[in-house]
Parts: sequence; C-alpha cells; structure tokens
Amino acid sequence: MKYVHLKTTALLLGALFSGMNAAVAAPVTYKIDAAHSFANWSVRHVVAKASGTFNEISGNIQIDADNLANSSVDAKINVLSVNSGLAKRDAHIKEKDYLDTAKFAEMSFVSTKIEAKSATEGVMTGKFTMHGVTKEISLPFKVLGFGNDPWGGERSGFEAKTSLKASDYGFGWALKPNSPVGDDIEIILLIEAVKPAADKPKK
Repeated sequence: MKYVHLKTTALLLGALFSGMNAAVAAPVTYKIDAAHSFANWSVRHVVAKASGTFNEISGNIQIDADNLANSSVDAKINVLSVNSGLAKRDAHIKEKDYLDTAKFAEMSFVSTKIEAKSATEGVMTGKFTMHGVTKEISLPFKVLGFGNDPWGGERSGFEAKTSLKASDYGFGWALKPNSPVGDDIEIILLIEAVKPAADKPKK
C-alpha cells in the first residue's frame, strides 16, 4: 500500500508540474508583413511639414501576449523604399546630402528590453542603426490585436511612435544656415505580422 501511495503521489506531482509548464507559454514568433507594414515619418519643411513612409520593413517579432516583457523585436527597413508621394523628391532624398542610400541602404532595430505598462501597452528599448550610427532609443508601443485573416493565417498588429534628431545620426541638413528641413523627425510605425505556417499548432 505504501508503494502504491508513493506511486500515486509521484503521478499527481508529475501531472501538476506538467500543467504548470503548459501554462507558461513561450513567446510566439510573427514575421513582419511588408505589404501591410509602414514606417511613416514627418519632418519640418520651411513653415509646414513634409511626410512619407518606408514601404519595405522586414524582421521578426516574438510576442508573449501574457507577459509583454518576454517579447522581443528584430527589424530592418530598406531605406531605398522611401516614398514621399513624389518620385523626383524621393530621388533627392536618396542623395548624399540626405539619406545617402548609396552607402547606407538599411536601418535596423534590435530590442534589448521591453517594459510592459499594461496588457496591451509598453515601451521597447533597443539599438537603432541609421546612416552608420547606432544609438539606444525607446519606443512606446501598443498591441493592436491578434486574429485570423481571410487566407487561413494568424496575424498580430502593433503601433509605435518616437522622435529622432537627424543631427544625432550624422545628417547635416538641419545644421546648415537657412536649411528648409528641420532636425526633428517624427516616426509612426504601423506593423502587421503573420505567424509562419510551420509555427501554427497542428490540429
């Protein structure tokens, strides 16, 4: 009887710890959907503002919906995809005096810490590289939601905002006398990501 009691106790403990492990969900990886993600920007121009976007964003978001602090982001932006709504202006923006895309064709962000403010909001801190300069920045963000799409996929949505100084990244346009372009760049990230098919649980 003692042996049976010990065996039963062991089985119960095993089931308990198994249940605890199942309850601790690992972060889920979502791949950024470039067709539905935008890095929108605006900058002072003379007395108004000019705006545009970068159309090509790639990377992965690992999200723990139960604990945002366990999440992480690794993303890249193709600087050549800049789109201000006017091809002639886009060509000018790519030149050496501005983005210098011939030398610096990519921006990147890798998170180092995420602080959860609520179940759907937080601040992510990480290393941002632009124009060959890497600095630590913080981006307040919102989780917009999770859901199934019409094509059988599973998606997540995010929004983040921040502001940068062009001069901090070696851009000299704002420091020139009578420059028509300002130093402050406002950024709004609208990100949609999809779970790779291999990561979907089997039914």
